[in-house]
Amino acid sequence: MSFHESMRRVITGDNASGKSVVILDGGPSSMFGDPNLGGLFEIWEDAASGTLDTRETKDLGAAKPVLGPRKGNVQVRWFVVAPPPPGVPKDVLDQVTRERFAEMGGAHHIKDQTRHPAMHTTQTIDVICLLQGDVTLILDEGETRLKPGQVVIQRGTNHAWQAHGGPALLLAVLIDRPLAR
Repeated sequence: MSFHESMRRVITGDNASGKSVVILDGGPSSMFGDPNLGGLFEIWEDAASGTLDTRETKDLGAAKPVLGPRKGNVQVRWFVVAPPPPGVPKDVLDQVTRERFAEMGGAHHIKDQTRHPAMHTTQTIDVICLLQGDVTLILDEGETRLKPGQVVIQRGTNHAWQAHGGPALLLAVLIDRPLAR
């Protein structure tokens, strides 16, 4: 089964009678990339505070994927990390990565590509679970290899992901939060 076939989101709400129902059932609302080669695949984005209207049936998946949630929001997405293509020089990978981050409004998040082309920071707390594949979390000082089912709480630090042996599928809950630096 490809990653795309396993990407199903079931969103609940209440009908006009106040009874709980499924309001959406299907794949990502928007995609940036290829589900089997790498990219972002939106599930849901909503305000982190305020009143929740369970009768709202609008699809709150982002119209266009962006690197992190909009101010004050929580964002839920799948993302796929693929190993770098063999034989591509690092300077080319760095440039292509900067261009892809720019396309999703995240160019300013890349600070230093010395350790990895996709090293970046965000103003978020991220709960990230590896669903399928083999991936390493790369930090400024050190690396941590993960197995499916393991979770990372990424707290606004400079980081990147490296897949091994094929693409890896991860699920992320991104919470906008100003960081003290």
